[in-house]
Amino acid sequence: MPRQSSYAKTHKLDSEESVRANFAVKSVALMLCLAIPCMAVPAKDDGGYNVMYDGGSLPGLKAGKKLRMYIETNQIRIMEGNTLVTTLVPSSVKEISYGQDVHRRIGAAIGLAVVSLGIGALMALTKSKKHYVGLTWAAGDVKGGFAMQCDKNDYRGVIAGLEGVTGQKAVNSDAMTVKN
Repeated sequence: MPRQSSYAKTHKLDSEESVRANFAVKSVALMLCLAIPCMAVPAKDDGGYNVMYDGGSLPGLKAGKKLRMYIETNQIRIMEGNTLVTTLVPSSVKEISYGQDVHRRIGAAIGLAVVSLGIGALMALTKSKKHYVGLTWAAGDVKGGFAMQCDKNDYRGVIAGLEGVTGQKAVNSDAMTVKN
């Protein structure tokens, strides 16, 4: 039986390791190819907006209640889970207002300052904005209105949708200082 040189043994081991490494890389690539499309599938979008009731004339609701608003061509629906809170006819909407509440993140800064003074100091310099949209309506003798806090990513869509179905232009109300 012929004797293998040390180079041949080393070369054989290198090729076996190379095959294993190649297999591992291909396995990871295959798993990523299967996993990424599954993660990229968006959640079911029902066309509504998440809003938080901040006060007004809607019966049985307290400030801070999370609601879902659906803006459709013939109606504006406000839902609490699967329960209908109210339905507004777009032509009954008399005013749409928009405002912001800007404040510093002092509470978060104090919490971070306990861990790291530098990060806490930087956090105290940042500002946070809350976006509020208000609606007033009148249908015959029935009048009402409410203010809602919208997500920073949704408030433009809420305003545009409401303006589109009602024909009213949103009024920028810097004096709107409704707080929870």
